Amino acid sequence: MGRIIKMILCGLYNVWFYTLTGGSLILFLPIFFVVSFKESWYPYFFWFARNVWCTVILYGMGLIPKVEYKEPFKKGENYMLVANHKSMIDIMLMLKVCKHPFVFVGKKELLRLPIFGYFYRRVAIMVNRDSAKSRKAVYAHAERRLNQGLGICIFPEGLVTPPDTKLGPFKNGAFRFSTDFQMPIVPMSFLDCEKRYPYHFDHNLFIGGPGFLRVRVHNHISTKGKTHEDMEDLKQEVYDLLWNDLEDLSL
Repeated sequence: MGRIIKMILCGLYNVWFYTLTGGSLILFLPIFFVVSFKESWYPYFFWFARNVWCTVILYGMGLIPKVEYKEPFKKGENYMLVANHKSMIDIMLMLKVCKHPFVFVGKKELLRLPIFGYFYRRVAIMVNRDSAKSRKAVYAHAERRLNQGLGICIFPEGLVTPPDTKLGPFKNGAFRFSTDFQMPIVPMSFLDCEKRYPYHFDHNLFIGGPGFLRVRVHNHISTKGKTHEDMEDLKQEVYDLLWNDLEDLSL
């Protein structure tokens, strides 16, 4: 009986997320359309998405960000933001963590989502990992955005990993960008997203509900003077930081 109740409550919580997300997108549609009309207006889009849209969704679900900063962000600095990826609320949480405008590098598959996909195309950097031409175009797009004073966010696992995977292997993209553009890397551990709103409701995992979303923003890792030869070491350093945080949760 208890299992059935948990299944029902998790199902309702899941429905509430889609209702809240879809309803707020429709409600704010005119504002999103205006502030995404020009690329130069992106800081206004970012401000509204961070301070209004994300606040409605996270607090509407009873999810309260609790962020620990080991080192402050500096205004005007380009950062490469990286974190583990276990939930659809990771995007909203990332926006709340960093108040300085940044853009996501995301998969083209996200463009299929109604409404969200339209705006994601206009404000994010899309990449088709199977296309060398697409990956090359991403660099030109990223350089333009960096010149506008924006940071970049990449979830280095490249996908939302399943429940039995603590931390998936990292792809090279974030670390190649960081060395090419000499951007400091800011590793972040998202400690509660899977527990509060898991991407996967299968595998007999009927969990989820309101509570704190703890984030550890680690010390920034400088890439000054680093090259592609240092990429594997950078990738391993960030992986170990996040792995150790997630390992502590399971002890």
